[in-house]
Order: sequence, then structure tokens, then C-alpha cells
Amino acid sequence: MTEVRTERIGSTLLITIDRPQARNAVNAAVAAGLAAALDELENDPTLRAGVLTGAENTFSAGMDLKAALKGESPEIPGRGFGGLTEAELAKPLIAAVEGFAMGGGFELALGCDLIVAAEDAKFGLPEVKRGLIAAGGGVIRLPKRIPHHLAMEFLLTGEPVTGRRAGELGLVNRVTPSGDAAAVALQLAEKLTENAPLALAAVKKIVRAADPAAVQREEIEKLMQSADVREGMTAFAERRAPKWTGE
Repeated sequence: MTEVRTERIGSTLLITIDRPQARNAVNAAVAAGLAAALDELENDPTLRAGVLTGAENTFSAGMDLKAALKGESPEIPGRGFGGLTEAELAKPLIAAVEGFAMGGGFELALGCDLIVAAEDAKFGLPEVKRGLIAAGGGVIRLPKRIPHHLAMEFLLTGEPVTGRRAGELGLVNRVTPSGDAAAVALQLAEKLTENAPLALAAVKKIVRAADPAAVQREEIEKLMQSADVREGMTAFAERRAPKWTGE
């Protein structure tokens, strides 16, 4: 789909929202395109991580209000806003934010595992200014990421902050000069892909579980029977880099 482009860079899939004429706002086509791109990431065993970004120095202005007024839905059943915010991905996904990440755009970033942001990027949840709430995960996720009162300031005022301020608040993992977010995110993704894919998937599953202790026990039992665990231990003993198979 032309609204969402994908590009393989090593074992990372670079996913780009490509509606610059609408500041990469999410309509039905973008949601379908993102869902398809995430399926590509999840189903291809040669891909180990994904990076999500936006074309022409804008991440996403959020929900396309004009499309919504025409009856278009920016959600995918079972996957949430943009086909992402409720998706349960096994592989790591990193947001690379340049320019605006507003409303649903911010929620797409919050739906990723890690966030890299340009220092002059803008993060905000302005839904209350339009009679709405940040229902694509913002109201739920943001108070779990930063202190309560700071999250409430985002949610109740609708005012944005810069990427630099987001870094100070602990909302993002890396703050970069303008224009460098995607490159740094790709470097971070490459670092993640050095680790065992089964272990990465297990970490993600445990973190999002309602009963993490029970899920952790199940995942450890599976990992201890995997070829990757034996390879990791053998590689450590032999002082070499492990060769992961995902088995």
C-alpha cells in the first residue's frame, strides 16, 4: 500500500507512514498498511526487529479527522488504532520520531517498545481540545510511563512537549539531533537483534501479562528446552558470538 512503505535493512524492517500531504495522519488505508507491515515483520523469520517512522520529517499528526467525519475508521479490529496500539507483537518495535507525534501519533509511539526522538520533535495528546480523550492507549499507557501528575498534565491540558523534554521525563530512550532519529533507531534495532529472538519474545510476553509471575515460569520452562539457550551457553563458554536460530 502506498500509504505505508517497508524496507529491509539487515534483519530490521523499516516501516514508514507515507502521507506527508496529511502530516502522516492515520486513516483507514494507513491502518490497513500498518497492520500488513506488522504482519510482514512478525511472519518473516529473517526479520528480528522493526522501526516505525513517518515520511518527510513528521511521525504522525494522529487520527485523520476529515476521514473520520466521512465514516472511515482508523482502527483494525483486535489490533486497535492504526493496527498497532492493541497488537501483541513478539518482535521488538522502535518508534523513530521526527516532527509531530500528536494524538494518535503519540499513541502509536507509546505502542512501540522503545522510542527514539529528535530533540525538536513534538509529543502531545490534544484530544481534550476536540471533545475527545486519548483512547488509543494514551490514557492507559502514559500514567504507567511517567509520574502521575506529569501524565495528567499531558492528558488534561493537551499541550505538547519537545523531544528533549520527553527525554528528561523518561518517555524516550534516545534523544537525537533533528533528522537523526531513524538512523539511531536502526542502530538500536541492530543492537537488539544480537540477542536471542525467543528470549526477546518471552520478555515482551511477560511484561504485558496480567499475571507476569505465572507467565514467566511458563516462558522459562520453554526457553530452557530451546536450542538457543544451549547455543547461548556454548557461545559464552567458547568466547564467541552466538548464532541464533529462533528454535
